[in-house]
Amino acid sequence: MRVDDFNYDLPTNLIAQRPLNRRDASRMLVVDRTNGRLEDSQFSLFPDFLTGNELIVFNNARVIPARLFGKRAGVHSQKPSRKTVREHLTGNVEVFLTRRLEGDIWEALVRPGKKMQVGERVQFGEGELEAEILSRGELGIRTIRFTSHNTHAVDENLEALGHVPLPPYIDRPDEASDRQRYQTVYARRPGAVAAPTAGLHFTPEILEKLKAKSCELCEVTLDVGLGTFQPVHTETLEEHKIHSEAYEIAPDVAEKIRQAKSASRQILAVGTTVVRTLEDAAARAALVGKGELVLAGRADAQIFLLPGHKFRLVDKLLTNFHLPKSTLLALVSAFAGREHILRAYRHAVAEHYRFYSYGDCMLIR
Repeated sequence: MRVDDFNYDLPTNLIAQRPLNRRDASRMLVVDRTNGRLEDSQFSLFPDFLTGNELIVFNNARVIPARLFGKRAGVHSQKPSRKTVREHLTGNVEVFLTRRLEGDIWEALVRPGKKMQVGERVQFGEGELEAEILSRGELGIRTIRFTSHNTHAVDENLEALGHVPLPPYIDRPDEASDRQRYQTVYARRPGAVAAPTAGLHFTPEILEKLKAKSCELCEVTLDVGLGTFQPVHTETLEEHKIHSEAYEIAPDVAEKIRQAKSASRQILAVGTTVVRTLEDAAARAALVGKGELVLAGRADAQIFLLPGHKFRLVDKLLTNFHLPKSTLLALVSAFAGREHILRAYRHAVAEHYRFYSYGDCMLIR
């Protein structure tokens, strides 16, 4: 399946650089996945497009301030000499956390990567937090260990010193308001380095309207990783190595999914991260072969959802607009059909919808 088959033209001025004043003020393009019919609407009317007995699944992952800016604390862990003192004083370093391994040990992208060898240390703030490079991995990944030099725990210092990890297509530094707006109102489980952006449109009032309409709400957790922005460099999608992301489905949520399916109620996924979580858990259940519909517990989502995939659990999808030639555009094309999706995207461009993380959304049903 050629990557170029999932391309579309997007003027850069349609890439949303900031959120709207109100979360639920976004536009919503409604797509009928059986016939491709399109309807322009507003997210504030989202409950009106539901039958009222859906099981709506949210991703409650909370974005951590994963971008850190520091100074080199030592060249190859040695004290500065006359030749290297300037490098010590001016050695700016950016650390982007990608995944916690255990305790205070993380995988991260480090820039400038070539200069940062094993044993190098980086100090943040006024020195209250320090990181040491433990090992080097592929694609610029480093394993680092944090140490606090004050009375606060490492996580407390990360929260205080870190910056909101805005996506690379948002061409501005993060601002104080991003700490709230690049976070869903129901975010609870810290660990994501990117927001599950379809959820950014929800307000407490919209959630109450859904409950009043007799929709059932439940939550899973998938820690959105840096791979969500990973470009596809291969000519075909099948050659691309999909990133894995840790997720967890509680036993009571798995039971709600089973009950909804047995009662022929539809499951609506809020975002592609929920789709990936549910379909991976369903695929694992099928491999076990004990008649289970979905497996509860913790796992790593390895599934790559491409056109031709038979969706086991998800019936409806709320999602934002995705990058051209991306794995997420392939996922929504698998769900609704490539031609339907590309036609919907061309319509959204022509109607000046706002794209990507802080942009408008699409309801596929």
